[in-house]
Amino acid sequence: MRNWMTKSLFRLLILFCMSFFFHYSTQAQYVFSNDSLYRAGTENTGRLWGYAFGDFAYKSHADSLTRGGSNQYTGIRASTSMFQFRRIYLGYDYNISKKFSAELLLAAEDNFPPGAPPVGSAAGTVTPYSAGNSTGDLLTNQKMTFYIKNMNIRWKGIWKGTDLVVGEMSTPSFPMITEKVWSYRSIERTISDIRRTPSYDFGIALQGVFDPATKNFGYNLLVANGTSDKPDYTPYKWFYGDVYGYFMDKHIVVDLYADYQRLNWTSYWHHTRQMIKGFLAWNSSATSKSMNPGTGYTIGIEGFINTLSNDNSAPRIAGGTDTLTTSPSGISVYVHGDIIKNKLRFFARYDAYNPNNKVNASVYKSYTGNTSNYNDNSYRTFYNYAPATPTVTYFTTGDQTYKQQFITAGLDWKPSNRVHFMPNVWYNSYSSQIASNKDHDLVLRLTFFFSFGKNYDNGGF
Repeated sequence: MRNWMTKSLFRLLILFCMSFFFHYSTQAQYVFSNDSLYRAGTENTGRLWGYAFGDFAYKSHADSLTRGGSNQYTGIRASTSMFQFRRIYLGYDYNISKKFSAELLLAAEDNFPPGAPPVGSAAGTVTPYSAGNSTGDLLTNQKMTFYIKNMNIRWKGIWKGTDLVVGEMSTPSFPMITEKVWSYRSIERTISDIRRTPSYDFGIALQGVFDPATKNFGYNLLVANGTSDKPDYTPYKWFYGDVYGYFMDKHIVVDLYADYQRLNWTSYWHHTRQMIKGFLAWNSSATSKSMNPGTGYTIGIEGFINTLSNDNSAPRIAGGTDTLTTSPSGISVYVHGDIIKNKLRFFARYDAYNPNNKVNASVYKSYTGNTSNYNDNSYRTFYNYAPATPTVTYFTTGDQTYKQQFITAGLDWKPSNRVHFMPNVWYNSYSSQIASNKDHDLVLRLTFFFSFGKNYDNGGF
């Protein structure tokens, strides 16, 4: 009797759930996931989306001085092989009304490998793969975890052609245009992203176009904390801005970007950073509506100069110490295009980066930068993988002047829409400006990428 009643109640529950589902099916398709309705701005519609990329990677050569700062493969010894995710995104976009929409993005990424040089330590000994050597977005037990990357509300058309956005959002630095045209974030960051100019930040922004009918010319302005997803801990805000234009039916795009932030501002030390960046690209398959960097051929060039005012402490050979204003600079050139349309593509890119334009070995002994991500130190590395005492020891060389050259090239095979497999080579070389040493990191990879809910096959435009 009891079993019969239990089964009957279970059947009634199933029937209730099914009737509830079918009754609200038309509403549910909007609320849960419908990309076309969301993009049309239909009230009470949303879309669930996400993507992920990772690799099987083999590091065939390692730099002897463990240079590269926050590069993905710094500190990993030669002959190491890895299966790894480098990014996982899970997002939800929702139209509250015709005038307001919200965005939520969870991310798991920046998983610098255990065994890399210890953060915040000039020298020391660490145990590789230990709980105490967590870096990036890994937990202390080395497991990946999501964090909140974007959470914002958008007031659409606050005036004609312009939206107001409040919260944690993408910055104008590179995510809105340059990263999309590069189209291969799964292979490597853009050159300004490698130097960790924030891709997202918490603040208030105006995002608009000067010509709403054609949307050929626009701008993005943002005032934010400058701390990405971390609580603000300084009195100084980061000011971002860019203007862009599309030409020749959107076959050509030009983007000009600048930012500014005070880092220290006292009576004896005015310390600031100010980046100026330019970007130019051509895409063969563009239409009057949009660029399509995932098809046809694309050629792009991007360059920046970041003026770090009163940043470098430089001891003189003759005695005393100067505080130097330096201007790190970088340039990136790339091409990607079709081999077999919609099936097989190629890509290739070359970057050159100089962290210090004031190196003078006849005057100064060394240089110590005071701006995060522009003060990479180098480490002389010693490995001891004896079973009883598996340790890695790092000794700093004090060299923050080394130039870098980055090269990547590979193929992009797309067996299905939104699914990519990309065999590629990742190479970064290092050359000191104060010592005669050159070396490099070389990694061979099979990268995979897949997405759902949004189409990233054309760069996300």
